[in-house]
Amino acid sequence: MPPFRCQRLVLLLAMAGLMAACRQPTGKLFTFSSDAPSRAGLVPLEDGVLMGNEAGRVLRLDAKGEPVWRVELGREVAARPAVSGGSVLVGTVGGTLVSLALADGSERWRLTGQPPVLTSLVADEGSVYVVAPDGTVRALSVDSGEVRWRRPPPSGVPRPDTTRPQPPPVLAGGRLVVVLGDAGLVALSPQDGTVRWRRPLVRVLGMEAQDEVLYVSTQKGEVLALGLADGQVRWRQTPASALSSPPSLAQGQLWVGTEDKLLLALSPQDGRESFRLALPAPLVTQVAGFREWLLVPTRDSQGWLLAIKPREGPPVFTLRLDTPLLTRPVVLGEQLFVLGQDGRVLSWRLQPPKP
Repeated sequence: MPPFRCQRLVLLLAMAGLMAACRQPTGKLFTFSSDAPSRAGLVPLEDGVLMGNEAGRVLRLDAKGEPVWRVELGREVAARPAVSGGSVLVGTVGGTLVSLALADGSERWRLTGQPPVLTSLVADEGSVYVVAPDGTVRALSVDSGEVRWRRPPPSGVPRPDTTRPQPPPVLAGGRLVVVLGDAGLVALSPQDGTVRWRRPLVRVLGMEAQDEVLYVSTQKGEVLALGLADGQVRWRQTPASALSSPPSLAQGQLWVGTEDKLLLALSPQDGRESFRLALPAPLVTQVAGFREWLLVPTRDSQGWLLAIKPREGPPVFTLRLDTPLLTRPVVLGEQLFVLGQDGRVLSWRLQPPKP
């Protein structure tokens, strides 16, 4: 039997026994219900997290799970908000863009009659970048909401599906990289929206940037490393027939999930697979790291979150949340925050791995 298949079988058997035991980390801190489902994800802050939900509610929670403030926008917040300095930038599916004070949630400015905000916002010190469903990208002033520049989608390419969110943009290395459906990737200048490079790719799942390199995964099973400055391919691998998650960097590896419920570890240097682990359900978001642990959320009704030490067999612990985990966990110091699809935010105190 091939080594990978052997490893997968052993891990599946170990996983089955471990799920029954359902080992836990040392201490649960809180469960907070936002009273509506959420798909927007958590925004990490220094002392807690920020979230939005389908009821149009925006909440800032402290490390104890207590609301610092809440704001009702009336329509679903489907995209992850952005934070710039003392401002929180939030959009709704109804086409409202709002700037809120991070300290108390008070409104600073509001734009209405905008395109629906379905794709996560990103921001720097001066601008918030908004990707419209038709692929138009705008840079708005964080201070006033004034349009600094507007870039329509490239001509002669397929338009994105306007009913679905695009993967979150990446702002790194002096580039704003956006996914425009089957038109692929477009890298823009954050200063004026000038197109720096384009890379045709279809069915992009997401991106992760580090050290002037942009890592990209596609549903067709491809993982690529591109130069952020020029978009040139540094390596391209096809580790599976179908992938299910964006790429994520942790523990010195590049991680992707597959449709057949595997977690793959790839070398960031050349994309070669180093090992794989069986999961109880597919990974559809990014993993998070804590010390030597890798925290892996899964998408199914049971909502398993696994903590593993790569290459060391069964998980260190498992958590069952009874709701799909569609967004990346947040780790602040030794505290873990997880958002369930049902809109609950749950938190645990993690015990650091023993030396």
